[in-house]
Amino acid sequence: AAKPKMGKTAKRKRKVSAPSTAKGPVKSAMAMVKSNPFEVKVNRQKFNILGRKTKNDVGLPGVSRSKAIKKRTQTLLKEYKEREKTNVFKDKRFGEYNSKISPEEKMIRRFALERQQNYGKKNIYNLNEDEELTHYGQSLAEIEKLNDIVDSDSDTEERGTLSAELTAAHFGGGGGLLRKKAASGQQDEEEEKPKSRKELIEEMIAKSKQEKQERQNRRESALELTEKLDNDWKEIQTLIARKAPKSERKDKEAEKPKPDEYDMIVRELGFEMKAKPSERMKTEEELAKEEQARLQKLEADRLRRMRGIDEQANKKKPSHMSADDLADGFILDKDDRRLLSYKDGKMNIENEDEEEQDKEEEEEEEEGGNEDNGNEEESEEESANEDEEDVAADSHSDLASDLESEEENVEELNPKMEGAESELPYMFSGKQRTDPEIPVVFRVPESYETFKSLLAGRTIEQQLIILERIQKCNHPSLAVGNKAKLEKLFGFLLEYIGELATLDLPELRTIDKLVLPLYNLCQMFPEAASDSIKFILRDAAHDMEEVIEVKGRATFPGLDTLVYLKITSLLFPTSDFWHPVVTPAFIYMSQLLTKCRITTLQDVIKGLFICCLFLEYVSLSRRFVPELINFLLGVLHISLPKKQAQGYTVVHPFTPVGKNLELLLVCDKKDLESWQKQNLPLSIVTRLRETSGTEMNHIRLSCLAMCFDLIKKCAILYESLPSFHEIMHPVRILLTQHVVVNEYPEKMQEWYNSALKEIENKVKHYTPLICEKKKPVPLKQYTPKIVKVLEFGRKQGGSKKEQERRQLIQKHKRELKGAIREIRKDNQFLARMQLSEIMERDSARKRKVKELLGSLATQEGEWKAMKRKKGKS
Repeated sequence: AAKPKMGKTAKRKRKVSAPSTAKGPVKSAMAMVKSNPFEVKVNRQKFNILGRKTKNDVGLPGVSRSKAIKKRTQTLLKEYKEREKTNVFKDKRFGEYNSKISPEEKMIRRFALERQQNYGKKNIYNLNEDEELTHYGQSLAEIEKLNDIVDSDSDTEERGTLSAELTAAHFGGGGGLLRKKAASGQQDEEEEKPKSRKELIEEMIAKSKQEKQERQNRRESALELTEKLDNDWKEIQTLIARKAPKSERKDKEAEKPKPDEYDMIVRELGFEMKAKPSERMKTEEELAKEEQARLQKLEADRLRRMRGIDEQANKKKPSHMSADDLADGFILDKDDRRLLSYKDGKMNIENEDEEEQDKEEEEEEEEGGNEDNGNEEESEEESANEDEEDVAADSHSDLASDLESEEENVEELNPKMEGAESELPYMFSGKQRTDPEIPVVFRVPESYETFKSLLAGRTIEQQLIILERIQKCNHPSLAVGNKAKLEKLFGFLLEYIGELATLDLPELRTIDKLVLPLYNLCQMFPEAASDSIKFILRDAAHDMEEVIEVKGRATFPGLDTLVYLKITSLLFPTSDFWHPVVTPAFIYMSQLLTKCRITTLQDVIKGLFICCLFLEYVSLSRRFVPELINFLLGVLHISLPKKQAQGYTVVHPFTPVGKNLELLLVCDKKDLESWQKQNLPLSIVTRLRETSGTEMNHIRLSCLAMCFDLIKKCAILYESLPSFHEIMHPVRILLTQHVVVNEYPEKMQEWYNSALKEIENKVKHYTPLICEKKKPVPLKQYTPKIVKVLEFGRKQGGSKKEQERRQLIQKHKRELKGAIREIRKDNQFLARMQLSEIMERDSARKRKVKELLGSLATQEGEWKAMKRKKGKS
């Protein structure tokens, strides 16, 4: 039991004697604080580790703090107190050694600099700093001295000013100073005989009265001169403004000549209203530049939409609705107000005259034109209509950039509807005729039957007039509910077009003309138009899926659906990366080319029509459509005799073997020789059963020629793709190895050669990948990696340089922390010094205030004592 006790005492002794075992500067510091053991801080360790040298077992925070304060007092405080002092004299006067500035300018600039330096306080939070307050340029301290005494006896302008002598006599304490001044002025006469106080005061009073009298005399003389001047002016004025008698006036009026007509016209012109200058007519160059800028903007918008930029941003942004919106569907699309003027004594409305002139010009152009140049008339009329009908600039109906380029690039690809006629649509701009059979005012039909009865039995011109009048009489700006009614009209017109396409003899000419009012309504109501087209496409796709579920295979739709697909490409932009109407139509067409089986010649014609539509859709965006290439490959396949396909693969809906092959195979030499290329009208699908065998063979050959043409167009369209040769490889094999060209007519051979030439003459845009030749990589040998470990648990570098770099980084961190700590302590020291200065100034101010209050209290006490003393006496 004694041993543990001894161990404890020994341990306690070691702890107490630990500070005495320190060496060096710590030992000397310990000697300074032997009397105060609380100055010593012992850094105890949790565990004793053998071999570890401890440097900071004992700390003296008080000693080190006092040393740091002493050091900062000798260095930092000295610099702080001498911060505005310099040992070297520098002449810092502005412009002292500048000979180019005049002395007056130097003075002005020096004065400005001095005012700028004294303008701001050195310490804005120091409220004890003295500042001189002024009022109208005078110091308030001088004004409070009350040096200006008001003289109540003086009524002159110089009231309130007394002479220095009078002031000194009354307030100078006996006039001692005044006697000195008088003695200095009259040394010779009155040096021996000084004046008394009474004499001096009487003399000053006499002087003041004399000055007052002189001022009164001057004022009276000025008044007399003013009165005299007024009287003289009145006399002169009577002479100047004398009125002549009436008899003289009459004589003078009789003598006056009458004003000349020219003078009268000049005076009338002076009072007439001046004509306001009108805007000058723009030159052809300016008009061309404006048109170029407009087209460039439209093309930039189209390219942005084609690349899919900011599509997501447009989706997320909700349409803004004002707080005052009545949600009644009323939109002011166009200002239909007309200016009223008079011409030849009759009322003239400008818009009507302009419209009639435009319509007459358009009629003349239509009468002078023919079917061959129909495309040119379309583009001109479309541009004119775009300027007039540019109401709803929305992504649903942007035809300005698409229609023109589509007509240029895919002019030969568009499927024909009637013989050799041009494709849909012809933008019609007819003149509003005053036919006695057609009413002028129409209401929007409430049902499709009413709408159909309005157009029944009418010619196409009359139908267009009726539709135009319905739009004008029920414009959305005229009434609140017109917008919803005209939106219904778009759906009725779309359904009417579908009925015309499903007739036994489709009226494609009428459909061609009705596209214009459909386009105008789409421009006015793009959202309703897109909803109607999407509903039709969704319905068609749903029907096709139902047929596939029931029968296992689908058939191509009727002409109405094909016409709707064509109209979609005309009403909406087809080059957009994503579009709410065009994208579903694109998908639906690709499903038609892959899911609908080819069993008859009608299916081939409809498929080729869809291929033409595909080329029209992607003519600007150059989007790759694999279904298009596969369908053209299948069309070539069914034009060959039955045999196993070699070197190429046929994709559904075509099969390498089966009963539906050889649909386009023509073996009759007479039919081959008599064939001439012709455009396939879309309406031929309804009358293929009535055609003879020769006509059927001619139609087969025309389909094959169209296939060659489409292959050529695809090669031109996709030549920039890196995988162009791989895409067209099956087509090239089929053309070169399987198609028997010699049996076809010369015209067919020309189409074949042009298509093959476009495929084979394209250069490859890439080099094939080849593995680089390298030495074989040796196998990994699992030998242990020996790393030198200097101390367990610490990170060891791979090389000496890395270790030195790591040591430098650690040293830099340590020094940075130390520097930050020292800067923080310096700032705290300076803050304490500034606070002590402020406290000293505050204590001095308080002391002065206390002294002032004490003196005032003493003065007040003395005054009260004197007052009590006077009261007692």
